[in-house]
Amino acid sequence: MGILVALIVVFVASVVITRASDAFETAADYLGRNLTDGVKGATINAIGSSMPELFTTLIFLVALKNADGFAGGIGTTAGSAIFNGMIIPALVGITVIVARVAKSIKLSKKVILRDGLSLIICELALIFLLNSNELSAWHGVSLMTLYALYVVVMFSTMTKKEAVVTTSTEELVEEISAEKPKKWWALVFLFAWLDLEKWTLKNGDINTKRAWLLLLLSTVLTGIACHWLVESCIWLGSDTYTLLGTELTGLGLPIYFLSVIIASAATSLPDTILSLKDAKKGNYNDAVSNALGSNIFDICFALGLPLFLYSIYHGPIVLSDSVITNISELRIFLLLLTVISFLIFYFGKGFGLGKNILLLVLYVVFVLFIVGDTLHWESVSGIKDVLLYINDWIKSF
Repeated sequence: MGILVALIVVFVASVVITRASDAFETAADYLGRNLTDGVKGATINAIGSSMPELFTTLIFLVALKNADGFAGGIGTTAGSAIFNGMIIPALVGITVIVARVAKSIKLSKKVILRDGLSLIICELALIFLLNSNELSAWHGVSLMTLYALYVVVMFSTMTKKEAVVTTSTEELVEEISAEKPKKWWALVFLFAWLDLEKWTLKNGDINTKRAWLLLLLSTVLTGIACHWLVESCIWLGSDTYTLLGTELTGLGLPIYFLSVIIASAATSLPDTILSLKDAKKGNYNDAVSNALGSNIFDICFALGLPLFLYSIYHGPIVLSDSVITNISELRIFLLLLTVISFLIFYFGKGFGLGKNILLLVLYVVFVLFIVGDTLHWESVSGIKDVLLYINDWIKSF
């Protein structure tokens, strides 16, 4: 019963996060209507779709304190990055192919090269920075600075053609005002009644004041939902927990495992929906680059800012040997999968069904490794040794 209750809370939190992210996206689109696509994608869109990871990481640190909280935070951000890099492009590709929109997706080599290499550089920096038993505020500042450098690169590499503003106020109002059919199952299970846009904007009439109000409400709601998500993961990780005066039974699993698998997937729902929307519109490059750009924000800012704030208030985070081992393995696995996915995206004329299936298989392998590591399967011990060897080799430079 305790496991079922916790899983229901995970589902509810995930749906609320998705609804809040939709509202955040609407407000951000209006406030950033005069920004270029490249700048908006690297800042407003990235912040909007990655707000759940940022809140979840911060709440994990505040709720669990020190090493366990940081393990939950990096598990969420890194796990989300792997989900975004594997599952989202695969779902986009399969959706397009199954719907017979196209036999394969053609991606811009320039976009993949820019965002893919930037992501790999950020992950290498993460390995070098988090190689100490003690993490302090400067580690967080370094990660955030890396994201700022990425935005600068975005500015400097944009062409004049990319700098054309494509979103008008009229288009936004028309999209907001469009009536969306609400089925009974959507009202019950997907909380279609939780429509912040309808509550805040009258007949889709949006202005700067209402956009900021919508942005504030969606941010607060995201924070509340992420708190539920973290609490449910803590319940699942406990042997027993108390809810409303009743003692319930959890799974007794490490928070690290639950954050990598459950919290990361839940916080990646907004990224998934945003990319699927872009794919349906035929914006395949945006659909994939949204996931890659969001990963850069997750690794650098969604992890860096909570680390900085926590260290300023509570002091350095001291990591145990077991936590160091877990996050070392996770960082190397993330780097290897990112390099493989980059090669899959970049080489070849298209992004067909075979490549999509390969990405799904890679994610399944990752999940099996995390499960095996948690349950101490002998079959994964050799992989663990290889990952730690690669980690030590990279740090030696």
